[in-house]
Amino acid sequence: MKKRWSILSAVLCVALLTGGCGTGSKNDAGTGKEQTFSHETREENEHQSNLDVLQPSAYGNVQGLNLEKGSSISIIGRGSSSAYWKAVQEGAKQAVADINTNLGYKGNDKVKLVYSAPETENDVDDQVNILDEELARYPVAVGIAAVDSGACEVQFDLAAENGIPIVAFDSGTDYQNIVSMIDTDNTTAAATAASKLCNSIGESGQILVIAHDSKSTSSEEREQGFVQEVEKNDPNVTVAEIWHLDDLDAISKEINADSSEKNSQETADNVQKAEEENADSRDTQTAQQDAIKYLLEKYPDVKGIFATNETVADLVVNVLDSMDKTTGEDRIKVVSFDGGEDQMKLLEDGKIDGLIVQNPYGIGYATVVACARAVLGQGNEATVSTGYTWVTKDNMNKDSIKKMLY
Repeated sequence: MKKRWSILSAVLCVALLTGGCGTGSKNDAGTGKEQTFSHETREENEHQSNLDVLQPSAYGNVQGLNLEKGSSISIIGRGSSSAYWKAVQEGAKQAVADINTNLGYKGNDKVKLVYSAPETENDVDDQVNILDEELARYPVAVGIAAVDSGACEVQFDLAAENGIPIVAFDSGTDYQNIVSMIDTDNTTAAATAASKLCNSIGESGQILVIAHDSKSTSSEEREQGFVQEVEKNDPNVTVAEIWHLDDLDAISKEINADSSEKNSQETADNVQKAEEENADSRDTQTAQQDAIKYLLEKYPDVKGIFATNETVADLVVNVLDSMDKTTGEDRIKVVSFDGGEDQMKLLEDGKIDGLIVQNPYGIGYATVVACARAVLGQGNEATVSTGYTWVTKDNMNKDSIKKMLY
């Protein structure tokens, strides 16, 4: 049950060569030349490269952000354990540290950051409860990566009534009064992934899209950007099916109905059990892997898979390993979003073919800047683009790429 809130009573995608969303050759995914990050560095911050790519550039520094002593900013992610969310948190912490250094605040005078996230990544109810709790602390502003784009309207209305600005990051919301959206250009980035995957399978055959959820705008935009690119520029490639990790119940019914599939009933039982018993994270992962295996058995001619984030990619690779489809003639190509250490290992081992590496550190930093600007009445851009780059085994060790990994 959601908690009541007590205070009611009171893209520019950065590139070495940048392109627009509607032009360019097929090999450029309809987005112009391949995008990448700047590799300029400065001594004061080893992550300066992540800040240099932010557009507008004002979101990469804290100059003029004269927050009052003791101000508290709440940042609410979708998770906290993965490399991606740790990098978001690190960027946010650095922005607050820079504000305190710039203003000379020490001890109790320091601007404070509270980073929170659901215990289980993408838990809608848990995130709503966290939002309730954070608003009750009277922060000066809140940044949130919404798990469900339509789940927090009541809380956002209450925040507005109490003068607490809301900044969205990573994954947006349907709410109309968000002061700024800090994000990757997911549609354009996914189009790049589509073009690369289609090229890798010879521009012909079936592919699967496995998305991290059916509720968030980040998942929706990546799915749509990928599919639209395939439909527009690769007529001989077919998206056989799109499946979301939170659609366990739906796929279990399909598996139950398909009694001719080998081991289908056992797989369905595993999926249904995980869903009905509110299984722990490990059981849920097993059920999700069973579902992915079922889809691969359903479409035996699949040549490639698009995974919309690190969690999905890990599940996909585990399934492909178990089916001996990561090497040899039966190898299935995989491209994904996110670029943590584990993803780099899979890339190096040839189990993932390419990654859309985002800029989570920059996202976290820019979110704090946007929160501070809103508090101070300085105004915000509706959208802040945080950049991305395409990483493969061939370029992963280049200095300009290594600086952006997390």
